[in-house]
Amino acid sequence: MPDYKSAGDRKSGEFGHVPVLLHRVTELLEPGILALGGNAVVVDGTLGAGGHTEHLLATYPDLCVIGLDRDDNALRDAEQRLAPFGDRFVGFRVRFDALADVLAGQVAPSAGATDASEILARVAERGLAGALFDLGVSSMQLDQVNRGFAYRVDAPLDMRMDATQGITAADILNTYSHGDIARILSTYGDERFAGRIASAIVREREVSPFTTSGRLVELLYDAIPAASRRTGGHPAKRTFQALRVEVNRELEALENVLPMTCEALAVSGRAVFMSYQSLEDRIVKKDFAQRIKSTTPPGLPMELPGHEPRFALITRGAEKASASEIEDNPRAAPVRVRCIERIRPD
Repeated sequence: MPDYKSAGDRKSGEFGHVPVLLHRVTELLEPGILALGGNAVVVDGTLGAGGHTEHLLATYPDLCVIGLDRDDNALRDAEQRLAPFGDRFVGFRVRFDALADVLAGQVAPSAGATDASEILARVAERGLAGALFDLGVSSMQLDQVNRGFAYRVDAPLDMRMDATQGITAADILNTYSHGDIARILSTYGDERFAGRIASAIVREREVSPFTTSGRLVELLYDAIPAASRRTGGHPAKRTFQALRVEVNRELEALENVLPMTCEALAVSGRAVFMSYQSLEDRIVKKDFAQRIKSTTPPGLPMELPGHEPRFALITRGAEKASASEIEDNPRAAPVRVRCIERIRPD
């Protein structure tokens, strides 16, 4: 049995990042990795600082990992961290819903990566042993104050995970209609006062455009009633989450990647999704629920051959972090983990 505490713990804080549920994720992925043996390839679709990938590569000497991240800074740092594993790791600078193109060899590896052809050939022959998606903003991005993700520090309102393309949070605040702003805050942030906040934003941008987070936080303190500010955490939390999700099209990417991930799994391969907000978790839950259903028409007395479910749930509902895990790593508090396994071929 592999020693789950042998690798990731050694350097978990060295890159300013403690991987969430490191050992539980390893346990969930292990059966697929062992089933494929020397041909095992795992996709880390949210590479970040590379903590999960480092632990997997150190724990399973024959494993190869394909790492995806649209954040150029994160990918560069992770490649430096994972350099000791040589050609067992290859990175791609893409949003994770480019996975199908990556596996088809239609995307070039990052500038610092080794040749990916051998790893991709393994996947083409056997399928993926596993896939991991640790969704949402990474701790590194939160800690980089100039990125605009954190509401406790005044910084440019950017929030792009890929800082080279797409709209910024400031663009949304300065150009979206009142209705669209309210919809985003309500849908993506579950903000009770979405309409009120949207009205304040539209009014204030007429005075001068929004450029930094500090001004937005001040507006939120004024727009949200004092009684509500005293409960439910920081009053800016929901608005910042909603803006980040809209800027990065996070839910769209998740809906896109779920089917391509599951279809790429080998028999016994597993996919693990770690969600930090209810919208993400509901999307994963709904997709998984459809995959474990039989396609036999209802009302028949027996299962038709070839109509059995091709997938099975491994987690019972959404698993949460333990109290000790949260004490060690407070950012694990909201995580919800779901895992599915492919049990039949097409």
